[in-house]
Amino acid sequence: MFERFRTFLEGLTGPTTRIERGDPRVAVIALCIQVMEADGKILASEQRKMRAIIKQHYELDDAALDALVEAGKSAESEAIDFYQFTAEVKRHLSEEQRIELIGMLWEVVYADGERSEMEDHVIWRIADLLGVSGRDRVLKRREVAARIDAAEEGEPQQES
Repeated sequence: MFERFRTFLEGLTGPTTRIERGDPRVAVIALCIQVMEADGKILASEQRKMRAIIKQHYELDDAALDALVEAGKSAESEAIDFYQFTAEVKRHLSEEQRIELIGMLWEVVYADGERSEMEDHVIWRIADLLGVSGRDRVLKRREVAARIDAAEEGEPQQES
């Protein structure tokens, strides 16, 4: 009955962006947030990078992205450790997809131009819980760092 009522209301106001319980994308967002928090500061550049990566990866419009980010923030604020998110991700993603997730997390780390020891530790722990090998974790870190270095070298130099 509630579902029919919700459908009726959506017909009046347009569809709502609903995030279902157990949606692995929420766990991905929560892990991104935990990586951003690792060094004690969440910068706008990190938030922009996370949003861009998630929007592109999941092919979301702005409303869906906003709803997903809010759900991830809420889930992360209630979490006591990484396990609940890594367990959810591990249930839904293949090994290759989990390795790609580690690459996404490195992208978030490097968004502010720095990599801290705490960020390294958090990604190491997440990778371990996801069953991603140390080798694959380091390869992804190097791949992201090399891509960022190449992009920075390709930028025109500003005059002083």
